[in-house]
Amino acid sequence: MTAQTPISTATLPSRDDEVDLVSILKLLWRGRWWIVGATTISLSLGAIYAFWIAVPVYTASSTVALDSREGNVIEFESVVSGLSSDISTINTEIEVMRSRDLIGKLVRDLNLTADPEFNRALRPPTFSLRDWLADLAGAGSERSPAIATDQQILDRAINAVLAATSVTNLRNSLVFQVTARTENAVKSAQIANLLAEIYIRDQIEVKFDATAQATLWLGQRVADLGLELQVAQSDLQAFTASADLVTPAEVAGLNRQISDIRSRLASTRAQIDTDVGRADMLADALAAEDWPRLASLTGDRILDRLLALPDDDSKATALRARGEQLANIATRSERRGTAQIAALTTSLAELEAQINAQSEGLVEFQGLERKVEQARVLFEYFQNRLRETTVQQGIQQADARLLSRAVVPGEPSEPRRPVILALAAMLGLMAGAGGVLLREVRNTGVQSANDLEALTGIVVMGQLPMIGTKSSREMIEYLSQKPNSRLAESFRNLRTSVMLSNLDRPPQIIMSTSSLPNEGKTTQSLALAQNFAGMGKSILLIECDIRRRIFGSELGFRDEIGLLSVLSGEVMLADAVQRDPQLGAVDVLVGDSGTSNPVDIFSSDTFRAFLTDARTVYDIIIIDTPPVLAVPDSRVIAQHADAILYAVKWNSTPRTAVREGMRLLETVNARISGLVLTQVDVKRMERSGYGAYGQYDKGYYSD
Repeated sequence: MTAQTPISTATLPSRDDEVDLVSILKLLWRGRWWIVGATTISLSLGAIYAFWIAVPVYTASSTVALDSREGNVIEFESVVSGLSSDISTINTEIEVMRSRDLIGKLVRDLNLTADPEFNRALRPPTFSLRDWLADLAGAGSERSPAIATDQQILDRAINAVLAATSVTNLRNSLVFQVTARTENAVKSAQIANLLAEIYIRDQIEVKFDATAQATLWLGQRVADLGLELQVAQSDLQAFTASADLVTPAEVAGLNRQISDIRSRLASTRAQIDTDVGRADMLADALAAEDWPRLASLTGDRILDRLLALPDDDSKATALRARGEQLANIATRSERRGTAQIAALTTSLAELEAQINAQSEGLVEFQGLERKVEQARVLFEYFQNRLRETTVQQGIQQADARLLSRAVVPGEPSEPRRPVILALAAMLGLMAGAGGVLLREVRNTGVQSANDLEALTGIVVMGQLPMIGTKSSREMIEYLSQKPNSRLAESFRNLRTSVMLSNLDRPPQIIMSTSSLPNEGKTTQSLALAQNFAGMGKSILLIECDIRRRIFGSELGFRDEIGLLSVLSGEVMLADAVQRDPQLGAVDVLVGDSGTSNPVDIFSSDTFRAFLTDARTVYDIIIIDTPPVLAVPDSRVIAQHADAILYAVKWNSTPRTAVREGMRLLETVNARISGLVLTQVDVKRMERSGYGAYGQYDKGYYSD
């Protein structure tokens, strides 16, 4: 027994998420036939679609220019103003051209409801899975096709035309491109041209309708205003005939008379006030016989002469008589002024009453005159507008013009066969590459010896090809019957690698194990035993997978006595071993049943002593052990092995299982001598690009 060297964790390379471009390219190269196949299939489908299935579509385009300039044939204001050139107007006109009303006119003009391309009801019936299933169920005969109304047919045709046409505005311009796509070249040009013509004609019709409506309304309005003018004129004439009106000049003369009377009335009142004061002073002077004062107040010359006479009785009498005479004159002057004021006041009142009466009538007259003038102005304006609108009905112009007509296309615009084929090839390449990458991602198995060595950091001692046999018995017979086969040579190579793994101390106890069941470890043990026996060595093959014990079930060995019987001392080793002619001189110690736990058995000193004794008897001892991940038996037995062969099934055993099995062996300081890639499908591996040297060994084997 040799000491085991622990496996360092540094030797186990980990799978990270770094992208290795070279590895990806190699992977794609290995899957090149999948990619070529996917590309070929995709190209074939694309060609079938482009050349046989796809319906040719022809595209035709006409251009319409929006003309915001207005022709000045006559200097009349239009009923409908011209279009502006802002973005909102452009977008509005695009929607107008794609309106259902205009498309409906197009459908009716071209009678597209009778065209199967725009009326599905006229197309021949196609296969429908739902209808077919309904027919199978017997419900097809009960269905009656719904009859569409004329409006429904028209609506569907309009929808189809909307889907087949488009209107776009050329960048930084007032030009619209009207495009039609149909299955007929002539039809596409007709639709593109007619839609543009209908749009231009619709503009004229809209203006004409608006002008006609405005003319009708203006005519009614002019008639109403004419009646209103006649009524106003009649009211003015009737008022003029019934009222005694003066002219404004006469009213002004009356106003001047009133001003004169008011002035005379004011001066008369002032004179009366003066006369009344003078009369009072004269009366006071006369009563006091103050003749000098009286003469001063009146300025009378007679009094002045009388005062100059000598004083006597006649003088006094004369002065009194003259004073009374002057007082009477002042009294009469006051009475005359009072009478004059009364007369002036009466005249002023009469003139003011006359002025008031004349002003009210004049105001009403002027109001009637203004009403007549307003009615006349409105009547004349609407009458002139009616004349202008009537003239405009014959000279309406569209705000757009047909810039270029659509020509009949010579080649279909769809399907674009080069593009379809290019896309099909690209999709095929992508699908093929994606499938290869997905297969690689989903395939957690090991593809080659290089992959296995990269995964574990341990050398791969052998690659065992897969043959058609299923059982271990058939495998042994195959190796016996075909000693020069590829499989036999693979086992001889494995044997050589094992023996040369340690030249100073060739391994004597060789343990065969794996991560999971059915990876070929038992077949590996049997074939190695057969190969070593062929060298003339004494070989002991021990079945330590005593939980399954397949030596008895598959190879036909008796399992009444075996390893446990020898360890318990019931029989001797020489009595317990068996031989099979196909294996040659190989002593086989099968695993028999027992009640003890296998782990306890393999951990016992008895088992250790048994192997020690066996070393003295046999040149090579091969131990077939259970899978590492299944039970702990292999980890215990590994303590006694000189060499450990770890079987990994090609393209099957998960990488995580391999790493986990090796990690478990590492926990008991067991060193794996080499890995064996089993059940390799050589042809598949060569097709995948892993068997680069497989073509060179074809002449060396019999199979």
